[in-house]
Amino acid sequence: MASSSGNSSGSTQLQNSGSEEQVMLVDQRKRKRMLSNRESARRSRMRKQKYLGDLMAQVAQLRTDNNQILTTINVTTQHFLNVEAENSILRAQMMELNHRLDSLNEILNYINTSNGIFEIDHHEDLQTSADHGFVNPLNLIYLNQPIMASPDLFQY
Repeated sequence: MASSSGNSSGSTQLQNSGSEEQVMLVDQRKRKRMLSNRESARRSRMRKQKYLGDLMAQVAQLRTDNNQILTTINVTTQHFLNVEAENSILRAQMMELNHRLDSLNEILNYINTSNGIFEIDHHEDLQTSADHGFVNPLNLIYLNQPIMASPDLFQY
């Protein structure tokens, strides 16, 4: 019986050693899977961190671009307002000069339609018209002169 008990304990040991090998194999697989999962999680965190860093850099670049665009808009708006103000001044000057030109053209038309006003027979009319500066014979020299504008004329 001793031999049978030896055989049974030997077979039990074989079964125990087989079961221990399976346990060790399962443990080894668990450890390997845990390491693989840890490595995968580490790579995932690194990708997430890189993605977040890229997004932060993109936000900073977009803010810089936005500030540059706002500055350009402000400069352009100021330039537009300056040009618009200058344009308004030039329109007012043009209206004033057109008004002066119309007045001078009226004077010239009046003079041209009054061809016989300076005859000797109308000396009395001349005297009453002399009160008007543009009909005075002494001022006729100046009527044919061109109108000259000076820079002082257009002071704002």
